Amino acid sequence: MAEGERSLGGLELSKEWQEAADSRADLLRYLKEQVPQIFCLKKESSPQEEEELMQSRLLHPLECFLFGEDPQEGLEKLQQGSTSSQLCGRVFKEGETVYSCRDCAIDPTCVLCMDCFQDSVHKSHRYKMHASSGGGFCDCGDIEAWKIGPCCSKHDPGAATAMVTDECVLEPELYERAEKIFRVLLSYVADFLVWEETFELPAELQPRAKDNAYYCVLYNDEHHSYDHVIYTLQRSVNCDQAEAQTHTTLIDKEGRRAVKRGTLRSCQQAKDLIRSNSEHISLQPLRVEILHSTVMAHQTFALRLGSWFQKIIGYSVGFRQAFSQVALESNTDGESPCLISRLMLHDAKMYKGARKTVHELIFCSMLMETEFKRLFAIEFTKHYKQLQKDFINDDHERSISITALSVQIFTVPTLARQLIEEGNVIKVIVDTVLALLHEHLDDNNRFFFLGYNSDKFSRIQVIFHDLRYILISKPSMWTEELRREFLEGLKVFLGLLKCMQGMEEVKRQFGQHIAVEPEWEAGFSLQIQLRHILAMFQDWCSSDEEVMMLAFKECHKVLMQCNNQSFHKEANDYYMCKHIVHLRPYKVSQEPVSIHLPISRLLAGLYVLLCRTGAIERLHDPERYDFTQLVEHPLRCVVLAAQVSAEMWRRNGLSLVSQVYYYQDVKCRDEMYDKDILMLQIAASKMDANHFLMLILLRFELFDYFNGSCSSKDQDELIQWNRLTEEMLYLLIVIVGERYVPGISHVTKEDVTMREVVHLLCIEPMAHSSLVKGLPENESHETGLETVITKVATFKKPGVSGHGLYEVKKERLVEFNPFYYHYSRSQHSKAEESQKKRRVQEGNDKALRPPVPPTFCPAFSSIVRLLCCDIVVHILRRVLQRAAEDRATHWTEAMIQRALHLIGQALLEEKMQLEDSTVEEVTFDFSIKARGIGSEHSKSVFLLLSKIMALPSLEAQKDMVKWVLQMFEIVKCLREKSSPTASMSMETTRPEETVQDKEKAERKRKAEAAKLHRQKIMAQMSAMQKNFIESNKMLYDNMPESGAHGETVAPTESCAMEHMELCIAIGPHRGSTPSERELLTCILCQEEQEVAAQAPAMVLTACVQRSTVLTQCRGKIPTHRADGTSYPLFMAPELAVGTHTGSCGHVMHATCWQKYFEAVQNTTRNRLHAELIIDLENGEYLCPLCKSLCNTVVPLIPLEQLTFNYENAEIIGQHLTMPRWIQILSARIKGLKSITQDNDSNTESNSSDVDTGLCGEGQPDFRSILSYGVQEPRKFSDSIAEMLVVCATTVHRVGLQTAPNEVCPRVPLMAWNTCAFTIQAIENILQEEGKPLFGSLQNRQLAGLKAIVQFSAAQRLKSSQAVIQRHFTDMLGALLPVVSRKTTPSLLEVDFFHLLVGLVLSIPSLYQEEAVDLQPSAVSSAYNHLHILHLVTMAHVLQLLLSSTDFPAVAGGEETEETRVAAELYFTVSQHAGRLIPDVSGSSVAERVKRGIEPFLRSAALFFNCLTGVHPPEDLFSTSVTSQGQVEALCSYLALPSNVFQLFQEHRDTVSPLLSTWCGSPAITKALKGKTQTVRYPRRRNRLIDLPEDYSALLNQASHFQCPKSTDDERKHPTLCLFCGAMLCSQSSCCLSKLDGEDVGACTAHAATCGAGVGMFLRIRECEIVLMASKTRGSTYPAPYLDDYGETDPHLVRGNPLHLCPERYRKLNQLWQQHCILEEIARSLEVVNVMFAFEWQML
Repeated sequence: MAEGERSLGGLELSKEWQEAADSRADLLRYLKEQVPQIFCLKKESSPQEEEELMQSRLLHPLECFLFGEDPQEGLEKLQQGSTSSQLCGRVFKEGETVYSCRDCAIDPTCVLCMDCFQDSVHKSHRYKMHASSGGGFCDCGDIEAWKIGPCCSKHDPGAATAMVTDECVLEPELYERAEKIFRVLLSYVADFLVWEETFELPAELQPRAKDNAYYCVLYNDEHHSYDHVIYTLQRSVNCDQAEAQTHTTLIDKEGRRAVKRGTLRSCQQAKDLIRSNSEHISLQPLRVEILHSTVMAHQTFALRLGSWFQKIIGYSVGFRQAFSQVALESNTDGESPCLISRLMLHDAKMYKGARKTVHELIFCSMLMETEFKRLFAIEFTKHYKQLQKDFINDDHERSISITALSVQIFTVPTLARQLIEEGNVIKVIVDTVLALLHEHLDDNNRFFFLGYNSDKFSRIQVIFHDLRYILISKPSMWTEELRREFLEGLKVFLGLLKCMQGMEEVKRQFGQHIAVEPEWEAGFSLQIQLRHILAMFQDWCSSDEEVMMLAFKECHKVLMQCNNQSFHKEANDYYMCKHIVHLRPYKVSQEPVSIHLPISRLLAGLYVLLCRTGAIERLHDPERYDFTQLVEHPLRCVVLAAQVSAEMWRRNGLSLVSQVYYYQDVKCRDEMYDKDILMLQIAASKMDANHFLMLILLRFELFDYFNGSCSSKDQDELIQWNRLTEEMLYLLIVIVGERYVPGISHVTKEDVTMREVVHLLCIEPMAHSSLVKGLPENESHETGLETVITKVATFKKPGVSGHGLYEVKKERLVEFNPFYYHYSRSQHSKAEESQKKRRVQEGNDKALRPPVPPTFCPAFSSIVRLLCCDIVVHILRRVLQRAAEDRATHWTEAMIQRALHLIGQALLEEKMQLEDSTVEEVTFDFSIKARGIGSEHSKSVFLLLSKIMALPSLEAQKDMVKWVLQMFEIVKCLREKSSPTASMSMETTRPEETVQDKEKAERKRKAEAAKLHRQKIMAQMSAMQKNFIESNKMLYDNMPESGAHGETVAPTESCAMEHMELCIAIGPHRGSTPSERELLTCILCQEEQEVAAQAPAMVLTACVQRSTVLTQCRGKIPTHRADGTSYPLFMAPELAVGTHTGSCGHVMHATCWQKYFEAVQNTTRNRLHAELIIDLENGEYLCPLCKSLCNTVVPLIPLEQLTFNYENAEIIGQHLTMPRWIQILSARIKGLKSITQDNDSNTESNSSDVDTGLCGEGQPDFRSILSYGVQEPRKFSDSIAEMLVVCATTVHRVGLQTAPNEVCPRVPLMAWNTCAFTIQAIENILQEEGKPLFGSLQNRQLAGLKAIVQFSAAQRLKSSQAVIQRHFTDMLGALLPVVSRKTTPSLLEVDFFHLLVGLVLSIPSLYQEEAVDLQPSAVSSAYNHLHILHLVTMAHVLQLLLSSTDFPAVAGGEETEETRVAAELYFTVSQHAGRLIPDVSGSSVAERVKRGIEPFLRSAALFFNCLTGVHPPEDLFSTSVTSQGQVEALCSYLALPSNVFQLFQEHRDTVSPLLSTWCGSPAITKALKGKTQTVRYPRRRNRLIDLPEDYSALLNQASHFQCPKSTDDERKHPTLCLFCGAMLCSQSSCCLSKLDGEDVGACTAHAATCGAGVGMFLRIRECEIVLMASKTRGSTYPAPYLDDYGETDPHLVRGNPLHLCPERYRKLNQLWQQHCILEEIARSLEVVNVMFAFEWQML
């Protein structure tokens, strides 16, 4: 009924409004009454109640008004006629993964959301993934964003009408109503969102009676931290910590929050308090406003209307158009801006929540319609300057500023073009930048950034992104309009560059070091922002010849206006080698010079573009261009870099070094250094070669030096001249040799990239990411590497660690240029080194010849004249002469190397020219000049070369000189048109051959000498050995039983027999324990010592940890029951949590370890943050040798030497059958109980019938057990005894998580448990890796295992015997009802391997007498072990049968003994179990048992091997043996029949009564009826979960992840547990929980239950593994996902497609299974020494 009423009310209201003359006033009147009644009425209102009231009272009537009928019906009609939108338009949240296609996207800002990407063609392309910063939207369906595949399968309309505005599909009346209601409501929303504190409510919303209810509202800002705000709130509005925290979190999320409701006075008080309290902390107070409750109510509703608008717009395209129309229509008065502009202009003053609403509205309306997008863009551009100014002064991030929308409109190519033509957007953007940077201009109108505000400056830089977006796709068609407006924009841009040209000049410091480092970063960050923009402007110009000409002229004009062209002196004449040049003097080292010359560089770029198209010919009056003047500043800049490199500017501090570094670095060099070289090449092609070189010498300040008119004795000055000469020669090499620029020679961009890659790979083989970093990026962040890499390099795949590497192809090495101009100093020396090394390895000479360059384009062909002009020959002669005179301080090897390279370049050029044309045509005459005699009767270059060849100090350059001389000969022959003369060819080939022969002979001689030397040393060593043996004869004679003595014991005929016996570990035929002395070296004091029971203890480092590696019930950790019958006495078969003890296998003396441990404790306490790595309280330390994490030591106890009397054993065996053995045990136990007066068990009642039932020969008494052989127990030295306690206490403390207590009765139990669990874990690893049971363990695992078994065996000697006897009795109770208690668990509730270990290790305590310490003799023990193993094995077989449901189907073969016995047993069991188990054949049973029992047998074999030391059979050392063979070998080693069922036959008398008791337990009946879960055997082997091959599948999973505890759509960190596959919400306050009274994050809490504190998580968005070991410790580890280049990608920085690497995942699996996670964490923490700890527990 209520429903009906509601809709009636809504419809009636809407009719009233429709009929009203002024529906706006009616609507507002209704809102005036209703809104304050729903929102902000009470102090505490429930959001749910508000939501329901708003729906029924406000939104429903509005929808009725809109549709003119019931909204449900209206909507259904609407949906029949409409088509779904073809644009996706999903708005991204922060942190959401987005995809871009490198092959098809028009620019990198075109992205797809996860769902569209998965259904698109781009999935198989080269895509990139990255985390969105929030605020963008999915471009699926936008034709202008993609070259191909604009739509995914969901948004594909099936016709190519994408983004064409659909014709309005609404009926006219509906459209009109929509416009009407949108107009009223949008204006209402705008009014309240742009509300300010001082505003008054408009008349139509003014309430009748204004009550005194106000809110004190606190706004978010970015100045105050969380803690500041919490502190302020606690002090100001009397709330507790939790409440203050809630307020603060919500303020940060929503942008504001009402923190107090009350009267005006009380709110005013609160406001003043908040302001004053927050001012204490930071200079600015928090923003607080007092709002009347009515205003607050309207604002709340206005915000809700935002999402309502989105919902309505989503219904139909028509609604979207109506809304956009209303939002963009200009006001009637024409003065005030349209509604959307009002909201935009007020954006910076709005709070977060309001901004988000407005932005989402813009996204879902105007940006989804082409026409309205255009109108919105015009509106946006109109207010652009104001919006940016507001953003600069705002303190919120850009992602929630309206200015972030620029990327949505400026990147659309058609829109960008329209905006240039109609609104000259380039001019608008550059003007905005200039206006904002105006304050940084100095008197000369150049930027000067001293004392700038970095935050504000970084905001200004963001504006350059917009300019980049506008220029991102250059026009294919130019219109007059576009030309005009573009050039207009370029002029304004040149105005910006003009302010940069020559800014921040530097002057060389003399005398003392600079006092304050000047500011340089701002200038360079500006340059980095402009680098792509400059390239794009040139690109645009190049696409239209007319634009290019005009741009070049404009650029030249502006350059001529620049006022830093000043010279302080008049021009002089300079003479050299009969050449004269008229230049103005200028010294870089004495006058100011600037590194920023963007206009000169732009001009150089444009000039080369003109040459490329040939338009340079049409440049009017080229005489206007004075190249000496144009090249002046770039040359100064290059000289500055050279002088800094020559360390002449050391006193100017680091800032200048940094500037020069960036000037040549890959980030800036494109538009800085490279363009300066270009300008020098342009000048060289236009000026007379001699004049150009004289200019260079003058600017390098070497003119007088080469003119011979100055000399100096000052060492520093000489060094300086040498360094400058090196740099100057290097510059000449670069100007002549660097031709890989499109336009300078005929090369393509691909060639340039290839050359770049070859030179990077000549340094060393590199990973893909390193190559990408070394290459310049274009505006789309592409380097062009993928297209060329396969042509120049081969890829080497990575192993289990490391990454894939590229190696340069052999045939590409001829392109190597040692003086490549993009090499840094260190790269140059590395490359030279590695290439020389390679040439030597290949048996070549060491000469690194200059490569053959491509020929210059005609416009630049005159540059080669530099190589043969008089001045260059003069320079080379001077340099070589200095070397020939060999005065150490006057020349350097580097100088000669460069000179030789230059000569080589000149000769190659001459050779090429001679080969291409006739001698007469070739004007290039370097070789002639070089052979000619100098004017001052000095030698020619050619003769000087021959002379320096003999210099010992130039040995390294010898090969190069040789090659140069050969080149001279070749050129000479070409000139004379003769083939090289015989003598000449002999001469040139001979030396090489002889050199090679000599080298070979030399190598041979060295090898012979080394061999002789080795033989001599060996002889000396063996002599010393003999000597030692002679002098220590005593030692060698007295060695016990090893060697010769041991062999004579057994008579030879029984040798074969003995070998057989050797391979049985227990029972009367057991093999002997090999007697071997173990000599070990202490890793601390390096002394050797034998391991002996009486000697001082040697200990093994060990780490005890709780583990769930074998658990069958992951996530459930059992609680300990107090009655003592559960864990640790009996381990449940689920193995939920075990205690693992592992060792790194390093040995120390106990005393050395104690000293080391104390030292560690003392030093670590004083070390910062060491507690992050090791937990001192819990006895942790790092192994001194391998730095593994340890928390205890295990004493090494040698195997007990025993003499085994086989005859005696046989006699005893006839008496001591199993029934007899059980009787004797029962009697002994009973006797011991009566002694200790402990009659709590039920043995009394049923002892009589047991005795009669199992009676053999005579009644056994209390001491019968002793009659089968006893001996004295082993004695241990005090230090071993002490270490036994240390180890046992740690195992007990860690395993049970209790306080250390060495007298606790559970201490021995825990020792046996850790022994059993460790063995099971090792058996699991071996099985998992498919390795044989014996012989494949690492030494450390084997040593650790043996030590743990011996330690557990010795445990009974340290504890009270009564306790151990009691434990034995309790454990035996699980097998024999004679001694069981009421609480003894049933067969299905016990892990029998743990039981076996416990029984075997505790049975010796029964031999204890009051007056004398005794233990069983070897023979007694052999029988004890045999009977215990037989009993336990039978119980385990039964357990296996009772818990199995999946018997294998075996094809019925003939019936064997085995299957018969199996069937018989199964039948008996079935009867006892009340026929609750399935009926199956004997062969199935046999097969099932064989499979199920193998892990138990393998573990038992490992255990008895470590306990007795008996050598196992050979079959267990290989994996080639069949499973059947393995089981047989195991059975023979364990003295079991290979057909296990025979046990039941052998011991029928004993077992029959037991079977009925075992099967009759109520717990078993329950389990068989399916009421309780049972474990199946063999147990499930745990592995890490399966991960998808493609990483994007994981990201997809994460994007659909919903945090179970929070409803908001804030960014989450989905994290995957690799043990169980649970997806968790990590690092988020919503999922905090309490663990031991402490707040911990979801991962920590999960690890506590899933991995007993250890965890391995994959953080999906970060693409890294987190290893956790406890609440405070964790570390990151590379994820097992690699890209195609064999590299991991933490945090998806590179964003390449990633695929699972199975080897790495297997390694992670091993890390877990081998319990090495703790160790890995400790190691990584040791390496990364952090100052501030990461709070792992909050993960």
